[in-house]
Amino acid sequence: MAERDFPKIKITEKSERTVRLGHPWVYGEEVTEKTGECINGQLVDVYSRKDRFLGTGYYNDRSKILVRIISRNANDKFDEAFYRRRVRYAIDYRRTVMGDDFACCRIIFGEADSFPGLTVDRFGDVLVTQVACLGTELIKDIIYRALVDIFAEIGEPIKAIYERNEGAIRELEGMERYSGFYKLEGLSDELSGETEITENSIKYKVDYINGQKTGFFLDQKYNRAAVARIAKGKRVLDCFTHTGAFALNAAKAGAEIVNAVDISEEAVNMARANAELNNLTGNMQFTCANVFELLTEMGESKKCDYDFIILDPPAFTKSSGTVKNAIRGYKEINRRAMSLLPRGGYLATCSCSHFMTDELFRKMLADAAKDAGVSLRQIEGRQQSPDHPILWNVRETDYLKFYIFQIV
Repeated sequence: MAERDFPKIKITEKSERTVRLGHPWVYGEEVTEKTGECINGQLVDVYSRKDRFLGTGYYNDRSKILVRIISRNANDKFDEAFYRRRVRYAIDYRRTVMGDDFACCRIIFGEADSFPGLTVDRFGDVLVTQVACLGTELIKDIIYRALVDIFAEIGEPIKAIYERNEGAIRELEGMERYSGFYKLEGLSDELSGETEITENSIKYKVDYINGQKTGFFLDQKYNRAAVARIAKGKRVLDCFTHTGAFALNAAKAGAEIVNAVDISEEAVNMARANAELNNLTGNMQFTCANVFELLTEMGESKKCDYDFIILDPPAFTKSSGTVKNAIRGYKEINRRAMSLLPRGGYLATCSCSHFMTDELFRKMLADAAKDAGVSLRQIEGRQQSPDHPILWNVRETDYLKFYIFQIV
């Protein structure tokens, strides 16, 4: 195929405006004309109704997103050198913005790095990947080889790549679901699946085979440090603790007592193991419980032993159609926490769903405070760490909202 001999699609005026503003997605209903044979997973050129070139991207008619644009330069050649440059850009960016935290961070964050549907997390000498786009799946060998080569060049060799391609979205894209070590000369495929990382001077055991997502949530790194700054001497209730990360940061910072709560017994056990790893069990408790029920029971008994509550729930909404229900869920746990805390107490609260926009989240918090009969004094408003970069023209990359308040 000649370099510009790609199939061609034309899109609606509305879609053209969106693409011109920098958003990389074209939906099926936005296509007005196709020329040439469009093959799923292969590249197509996107044009305006007036035949102006807008970009080149991966086509897939099995997906709601018909085209994912990866370039707006009509002169780009989509060879191995093109993808290796993209990988190098991603790595160089993390080396710059993450500094000493480069050893454990997100190396590739999908569309924010112009790799649609691709997640690459680094845990020391292990990379854990997820692919949710057919076009990216078809060129992943080039990407993975580039990752291994570039890390070797900078003197930080990779020992293994583990693929967590288990998400249901893969089936919607026409791909199989699976997990396992990626086979590449020089890489190991016989590791235990557990490794140890250090974040904010705290050690964690990471199970990248069985743990949620890629094994550890790296995006809250600096938000956990923000919690630690005010935790000294506090009595902390860490809700939805997962691996215990917020709880451990608070305990290490000198909290009087920290209770790490999660509905998953496996998560509670992992949090306890991480506390033991850091010699922090002396001022920590671990509770397996439903957070909603626990907060309700505390409210009914009018007994709260805590002056700092942390709410880090899973995403209550993963689609625009469930946002209203999610708002009710977020409001309920926040209202209960606000009602329980004493005047002068502290609340850290967040949402990890991009459908729950910052505007909606702030309104929900204001409504919860009104219902709880309290006022909120904002200490910090934060987002995800910079290894999960936010592109202002791609709203889906802006997903994590994190606030710390004093109850007044």
